[in-house]
Amino acid sequence: MAPLNWGMGVKDYLGKVKLSDSINADSVAISKDRYFADAYVIDLPLDSVPSHVWQDIFEREWKSSRHLWDRKLFVVGDNLRLVTTKDDIEDKLDWVKQVIERTNKLIEEYNRQEEARAQIEEGMRSRGVEQEKMSIDMIRDSLRRRLGTF
Repeated sequence: MAPLNWGMGVKDYLGKVKLSDSINADSVAISKDRYFADAYVIDLPLDSVPSHVWQDIFEREWKSSRHLWDRKLFVVGDNLRLVTTKDDIEDKLDWVKQVIERTNKLIEEYNRQEEARAQIEEGMRSRGVEQEKMSIDMIRDSLRRRLGTF
């Protein structure tokens, strides 16, 4: 997503990330996990490389899941790496989508908070500029009174 201009500074709007729209099952990288005998590593393509904030929220979301014991998820570039057994793979893919959806909702909330913070900061800057202008005007008035009108 393109940066949005909120006031004097430019803040980055953190975009949502989702699984790629056109995943070809035949091209998804699947390999045996070398650490766990029954596990597989599945690389699911994303539509973009997630921001570090998105990745942090995503990691917190999947780790808070009740399914933590039988699956792991990692962001690797523009892929989600799912490490799991072959059992109930459809449910696990639904779970991945749910974690992504929850992450994207939290990204929306993060963006709203950042926009509100930027607006507050802009308001404070505007008040500071206004106060400075008033102070300069007062100094000029004093100069006019003491030094005459120039």
